[in-house]
Amino acid sequence: MSKKVALVLGSGGARGYAHIGVIEELQERGYEIGCIAGCSMGAVVGGIFAAGKLREYREWTESLDYLDVLRLLDVSFRLGAIRGERVFGRIHDIVGEINIEELAIPFTAVATDLTNQQEIWFQEGCLHQAMRASAAIPSLFTPVIQGKRMLVDGGLLNPLPIVPVVSSHCDLIIAVNLNATNQNHYQLPVIERPAALKGRIDQLMTNLGSRLPSFRRKSEDDVLLLAEEQQRADAVSPAAAPSRAWEDEAAPKSASGSRVAEFSGPASLLELVNQSFEVMQTSLAQYKIAGYPPDILINVPKRVCRFFEFYKAPELIMLGRQIARDTLERYERER
Repeated sequence: MSKKVALVLGSGGARGYAHIGVIEELQERGYEIGCIAGCSMGAVVGGIFAAGKLREYREWTESLDYLDVLRLLDVSFRLGAIRGERVFGRIHDIVGEINIEELAIPFTAVATDLTNQQEIWFQEGCLHQAMRASAAIPSLFTPVIQGKRMLVDGGLLNPLPIVPVVSSHCDLIIAVNLNATNQNHYQLPVIERPAALKGRIDQLMTNLGSRLPSFRRKSEDDVLLLAEEQQRADAVSPAAAPSRAWEDEAAPKSASGSRVAEFSGPASLLELVNQSFEVMQTSLAQYKIAGYPPDILINVPKRVCRFFEFYKAPELIMLGRQIARDTLERYERER
């Protein structure tokens, strides 16, 4: 069986931690990763792996709890809610100062050039800056400026960058899609947090909930979209499978009875933009898969966690490995 693979790591916010588990499973099974193309968190994890620093990155992310993640947020609310200097400063400490062409394997980080409205492939130059540009999620992280170009998250145009590896001299193309709408039988593993930490988080969330502006109802029957989405996400617990009843409802054919949502403050706006970005990425990923079908597609369901839950690294790494194991076993049986 062929073992050398071209690995494509898609975008998906915090779900990108699942890439770590996928890479570990591939290595344990004897697959040789010959090249990597990544977008957003896929570019971050892929670039760190290509630099030989994945173990250090995993240890750091697994040590982060909710409060640690909050401390890493250098809030801006100018061109993005977060400048990202603390997060990417720590990543820079891990990978050091290295150029892409110096990596052990070929690597491509995909970003979006807003100025010229085009996709950018970084295949040389500073690795850290390429990862930062590729992961500049609109509305969340401040964009990156390069000359007259304004660079943001590559997921805006290509959330699953298969094309950069199509011409590689590898035996297989394996793509990891973090925006799958199937695979809902997978659940986020249960990892118990220390009781004292859980108490601190609960207290913090109570305080934040009383201070951050969010969606408001004008009347009792005014059910707002993002409030519903928040409740659905909160209802998805590791102990129970996600409910699909609301997804199965028939799409309306009439706009009668709808009303304009009212919201206030940056917290609500950020949630709205993030959910819009997720919907767009999901659709684009399907087009990329249809246009350039990979030999193996590893689907991570988008509903296992929300886009910004970066404190769930241990659970997501474990889930990524589980899904990769099941997918690879199925592929190997059919060969």
